[in-house]
Amino acid sequence: MAGLNQPLSDAEYGCLALMLTRSQRAMNVEMLDGFLAALVCSPDMVRASEYLRVIWGGDHIGGEVGFRNEAETQEFFDLVMRHWNEVARTLYSGVTYVPFLLEDSGGFARANDWARGFLKGMDLRRSDWAGLMDDEEYGGLLVPILALAHEHHADPELRPYKEPMCAERREQLIVGVAVSVPAIYRYFAERRRLSASVKREGGTYRRSEEKVGRNEPCPCGSGKKFKKCCGAVTLH
Repeated sequence: MAGLNQPLSDAEYGCLALMLTRSQRAMNVEMLDGFLAALVCSPDMVRASEYLRVIWGGDHIGGEVGFRNEAETQEFFDLVMRHWNEVARTLYSGVTYVPFLLEDSGGFARANDWARGFLKGMDLRRSDWAGLMDDEEYGGLLVPILALAHEHHADPELRPYKEPMCAERREQLIVGVAVSVPAIYRYFAERRRLSASVKREGGTYRRSEEKVGRNEPCPCGSGKKFKKCCGAVTLH
């Protein structure tokens, strides 16, 4: 059995994608990648009990079909957690971030699902993200994400461009996403450290909630378990 810090193989991404087809409302793997990127960047930790149902579009975990047994359920959790850890490890280490994008039938990556997934992640801590959205200096980091998320908005007035997006502009936005996500991660770094520190002491930060589980991902975004990171005696 692969450890939780081992990146997913192509076959395992395929397995995860197949699991998500159990519900028509569930995210695909591209949207899941954007969603987890937002959760890793988030100023405050989002617990599994909050985000798992969002992955399934509000359905029970496993969708309409459901998982056959506990082992299959655990496999899904492990695949999601391993991908979470890979995103967190990439952003924490400062290596080049590349969003996981699916190609359409013509071989082109659109990135719309990724961007919509990121916004779904932001929605889980909307008030905490407001500071970045209102920041005159750094708020522009969200522009490529918002542009791709709203490209096909039902209300034409809310679409970023009146004319169809050309391939060159799309590529520029995707490159913008790859640059923005690490910058957003750094923007909220101090907030995450403070949140993790207060939770370690059993206090509250901006809201009253349960303490972080010792085996849950550390809210600072390092990709390590809380007990081995900010939950340890010495903070990193």
